Amino acid sequence: MKHQNAALVCLSGGQDSTTCLFWAKKHFECVEAVCFIYGQKHSLETKIAEKIATDANVPFKLMDISLISQLDRNCSLTNSAIEMDKEKPGDTYPNTFVPGRNMVFLTFAAIWARSRGIFNLVTGVSEADYSGYPDCRDTFIRSLNVTLNLAMDEQFVIHTPLMNRDKSEVWQLADELGVFDLVRNETLTCNNGIPADGCGHCPACKLRREGLEKYLERKIRKNNEHQN
Repeated sequence: MKHQNAALVCLSGGQDSTTCLFWAKKHFECVEAVCFIYGQKHSLETKIAEKIATDANVPFKLMDISLISQLDRNCSLTNSAIEMDKEKPGDTYPNTFVPGRNMVFLTFAAIWARSRGIFNLVTGVSEADYSGYPDCRDTFIRSLNVTLNLAMDEQFVIHTPLMNRDKSEVWQLADELGVFDLVRNETLTCNNGIPADGCGHCPACKLRREGLEKYLERKIRKNNEHQN
């Protein structure tokens, strides 16, 4: 049975996907979440994702697809022997890039969603403010959407509410959704697996902090303008 007003959110427990979870709760009557074990070193994120989903009263599914980490050992998120890139290296991708990750996530999510009668998929990818990963681009998402529909003869819709938002705008959206404090204090975005504000020096933490500072400055300026 198809549920027209239902969505499945790919939830990692980080800032972006958590914001998307509450975006989905606002726009869909029924929301479920799926989280993936993909061989990541900081597996704490799956526990954080489950807690966030449970607290939000959202059914949660954890899938083990750790085989993906064995296919390419050149990623610092899945191979502890590799030192993480602190900056994007030239014209190539940072070694935090997990080849095929979003493609695999969304494919497995679609298969699971279909079994649940759900045909709206939500993911937190963005090409406005990201680390140069090719599987965060809108063209990739559109292409995969067509492929999933052809592969399963269904009409999935992949929603990307953050696609054109930079990190400061993601913070703004979380604030508008009433989950700013939750996102700031209870999520795990850090590449080194430290919750909340994280380690402070990995690429994910820098992006998160810069976006937060930019948003708070904008918010204070706007509040001051209103008072004057």
